[in-house]
Amino acid sequence: MSPLEAGAAVAVGTLVGLDLVSVPQMMFSRPIVAGLLGGAVVGQPLAGLAVGALLELFAMETLPVGAVRYPDWGPGSVAAGALAGAEAGGRSPAGLLAVVLVVLGTAWLGGWLMHVMRRANVASVAAWRVALDAGDARAVRRIQLEGLARDAGRAAVLTVLTLAAGQVLAGAFVSGWQAGELIARVAVVAATVGVGIWSGWRLFGQGAPAQWFVTGLGAGALVAVLWL
Repeated sequence: MSPLEAGAAVAVGTLVGLDLVSVPQMMFSRPIVAGLLGGAVVGQPLAGLAVGALLELFAMETLPVGAVRYPDWGPGSVAAGALAGAEAGGRSPAGLLAVVLVVLGTAWLGGWLMHVMRRANVASVAAWRVALDAGDARAVRRIQLEGLARDAGRAAVLTVLTLAAGQVLAGAFVSGWQAGELIARVAVVAATVGVGIWSGWRLFGQGAPAQWFVTGLGAGALVAVLWL
């Protein structure tokens, strides 16, 4: 990946990170969209879409409501899409496993950093309490801009970290994987199917929706077997 492509991926990852909470909340922080954007940055949108679709299965059970601490999948998914598009190792089964593992870690880190950022925002409001009570519009703008800057910095760090760690770990997996490509493919498919079923069960595993979920799962499995 060239420095220009890496810089573009970081810029897109930063914007995607802002979409989660700050602005504009248009759902392009979802992994399936973020991965596509990351792949498009390096001219391989379909490769980015493929890894984004896999990460979307992990993110399906996340319900970002209230004060719940939840992972931030967006910046890491952009980086994963860029790696899958730019690096041959990122498209191999072993490399894909490595990139997904890295994104799982940075998504959790993003949720923790979001908590830290919110505490900093609270402290910023407290520091400007007198000006706010006096109705100073400049204080309001200052607090908003500081909050946006913190969130942008958080997203940029997550994107850079995923790019760097993903490239290193994918290279290590590709060069050191001794179990054979077939086993790596089976591991990717098993992880995809397993997390998809688990996420679906978490969302629809009660009452009448559970019956439809099991019926759909059985029908899909039958179609897959007949197709193979």
